[in-house]
Amino acid sequence: MGFEFTFEVTAVDGKARNGRFHTPHGPIHTPVFAPVGTQATVKALKPDDLASLGATLVLSNTYHLYLRPGDALVRELGGLHQFMQWPGPILTDSGGFQVFSLSQTRKIDADGVTFQSHLDGSHHRFTPESSIAIQENLGADIIMAFDECPPPTDYAYVQHSLTRTHPWLERCAAAKTRQDQALFGIVQGGIFADLRAESAAFVTGLDLPGYAIGGLAVGETKTQMYQTLDATVPLLPANKPRYLMGVGEPEDLVNAVLRGVDIFDCVAPTRLARHGTAYVRGGRLNLRNAAHTRDAAPIAADCGCYTCQHFSRAYLRHLVKADEILAHVLLSIHNVHFLIDLMGQMRAAIERGELEGFAEAFLSHYEEIGD
Repeated sequence: MGFEFTFEVTAVDGKARNGRFHTPHGPIHTPVFAPVGTQATVKALKPDDLASLGATLVLSNTYHLYLRPGDALVRELGGLHQFMQWPGPILTDSGGFQVFSLSQTRKIDADGVTFQSHLDGSHHRFTPESSIAIQENLGADIIMAFDECPPPTDYAYVQHSLTRTHPWLERCAAAKTRQDQALFGIVQGGIFADLRAESAAFVTGLDLPGYAIGGLAVGETKTQMYQTLDATVPLLPANKPRYLMGVGEPEDLVNAVLRGVDIFDCVAPTRLARHGTAYVRGGRLNLRNAAHTRDAAPIAADCGCYTCQHFSRAYLRHLVKADEILAHVLLSIHNVHFLIDLMGQMRAAIERGELEGFAEAFLSHYEEIGD
C-alpha cells in the first residue's frame, strides 16, 4: 500500500512553527509530544487513556520488541496498531540506542553491530537491513534509520562514528520496501557544530519524509544541548518535520520549540510517576514529602486532568508510600497530560504570534519547586 507523507506548516512565530504531518493513521499536529510505549504499552496507561489525554503519536521500541515477543509475531498478529490497540500514528526507533546503551557486550563493524541481550545474554546482530526489516514487521507509520548514538563530547569518536553510520542510512533507504512507512534520517555529531553540519549535509542529501536530531540528552549540559540545536536546526529543511529524539523535560520542550523543533518523545513522564513525582508549573513535586501528608489540594488547582479533578495530594502521597499500582496510573495520567497540554498551549501561542512571551513566562517560573 502506498501513501504520500506530506508536511505542511500552518503557522510561524520566529523560528517556531505549527505544522501537520499526514500519516496512514491520521495527521499529527506539531509541535507534538509522543509518550513512549517501549514494550508496545505506555506504562500504566490504556490506549483510551492516551486518547482522552490528547495523545496523537506514540513511540515503541524496536530493540525490545525484537527480543520479546518478536517482530515476526507482531506482524502475524496484525502489526503494532492491532497488537497494542492504538489507532493513531506510531513511531518506532531503530534499536540503535538500546544496542549501544543496554547490551552487555557489543562489537561494531562496518556492516553492523553484534550484541548480547540485556535479558538473557543471548547473542544477536543488527544491521541497517535487519533493523528496517524488523520495523517493517512492526508496521509503525514512522521508522528510524539505524545508526550509532556516540558519546557526545568525544570529538574523535563522533567523527569516526559518522564515517561508519552515514553509509548505514543509505543502506536503510535501499532496504526499505513498504510505501506506507516514512523513514526518517538521523543527524548526529555530538556537541560539535562542524560535525553536526557535516552530518546534516549528508542526511538531508537523501530526500526523506523527515529528519531527526539524535545524540542529545545523553550526558551533555543543557547549555550544550541548546547550542547544538542552535547550530543544527537551521540546517534541516523547513518543509519537513524535525524530530528531537529522547527529549521531553518541560523546559527542554519549550526551548526546542522556540528553535523550530516539531516532534519529541521521552520516557520521563511515566518514569517520574513511578517514583512519586509530578510535573507542576514550578517544576517537579515530590509526593513522598511529609509536607503533603494532610494536603487536601490537588497536584495543581488549574489542571484539568482526571487525577487533579478527583484526588488530593494527601491521597496520592498515601498511594505512593503504600506502593500501590494506582499511584503509577494517576501520576502517569497527570504527567502525560501536563506535557501534552504544554504542547497545545505552545501551538496556540504560535498561532497568536505570542510564543516568546509564553516561553519567557513559563521558564521564569519553572524549577522554583524542586524535588
